[in-house]
Amino acid sequence: MIEVETQRAQTLGKAERDAWRVFQEADLSLSSPYFSLGFLDAMALARRDTRVLVIRQAGRIAGFLPVHRGALGLARPLGGPLGDHHGFIAPPGTQFVLKDVLSAAGIKVFDFSAALAAQTAFRPHAQETDGSWVIDLGDGYDAWIEARAAIEPKAFRNLRARRRKLEDETVSFRFRLQDDRPGVLAKALEWKSAQYRRTGHFDVFSVDWTRKLVDALVHEPLENARGLVSSLEIDGRLAAIHVGMTSGRVLHYWFPVYDPAFSRLGPGLNLLLEIARSLPSGGVSEIHLGPGDYDFKRELASWQFALVSGYATAPSVAGSARQLADRIEQVAERLPLGVVSTLPGRVFRRLDRFAAFRAA
Repeated sequence: MIEVETQRAQTLGKAERDAWRVFQEADLSLSSPYFSLGFLDAMALARRDTRVLVIRQAGRIAGFLPVHRGALGLARPLGGPLGDHHGFIAPPGTQFVLKDVLSAAGIKVFDFSAALAAQTAFRPHAQETDGSWVIDLGDGYDAWIEARAAIEPKAFRNLRARRRKLEDETVSFRFRLQDDRPGVLAKALEWKSAQYRRTGHFDVFSVDWTRKLVDALVHEPLENARGLVSSLEIDGRLAAIHVGMTSGRVLHYWFPVYDPAFSRLGPGLNLLLEIARSLPSGGVSEIHLGPGDYDFKRELASWQFALVSGYATAPSVAGSARQLADRIEQVAERLPLGVVSTLPGRVFRRLDRFAAFRAA
């Protein structure tokens, strides 16, 4: 029998925070910054709906599930649509029944999009699987380059060619792993917003909480999490910027962007390689590239860890509505209507994504 208490991040006491630290340190699958207390605290500064489900068994803390809790018993994982990884923070091997946890917390619908597949609680509710790509720098930068070049020789020939072009066709270039200069972070968000608009994607930085989150990660003194702003200058001009976050041995590769005027020099990939070259000396041994079927991730990554997406419901009006929407999507996608058959699902996902960004 479990008991679940819903708390704000600000009200977690010493016992809860100590247990969180112990659980995270004991499980390598929780090494991502997304599972750190610092990310929780940054999210709490950015969004008023940040909550933590504190799970107890026989009176002892057994685990945590951080969420964003909305109206009508709806909830999403911590980080909302910016959350590339999520799940329970608990001792290794802990097995929860997701519906029992949600029911005890009064949550009617829980949508998850990138839960750790290794956590058995999510498997009965999973509808899709994916993987998060990882650059493994455990044996150093040179060893990683050698291993990946042997598997992806063409891709690494292209990378070397872009590096030579950068060296041969420019007067100077400068890399900064941590660029704290005034205006660099603002320029990164400005470029990223322009890129979203240019490519027809929703501008995630058009809502206040996403900017507040990044600002908190970069500027607040957080526990076991910090924002990392890295840059590449070419001939005295900013050419590429990456905004990520680190926690212990992991850098999460998050918001890369570059000035299109320098695209022929491959500024984004050159910046990523410089970041990878610099990290091992500071104790970072993994770069998490997140999920997504992109060429550069497949070519650079050493391995993946599995993620699942889906939803869990409790008997309720909200739960029934969520199940109905899912059935409509499934029926429509089985119809022989070509691209048209995917429209209901695409509309539902777009509306859900929009709602998730607007929630605060």
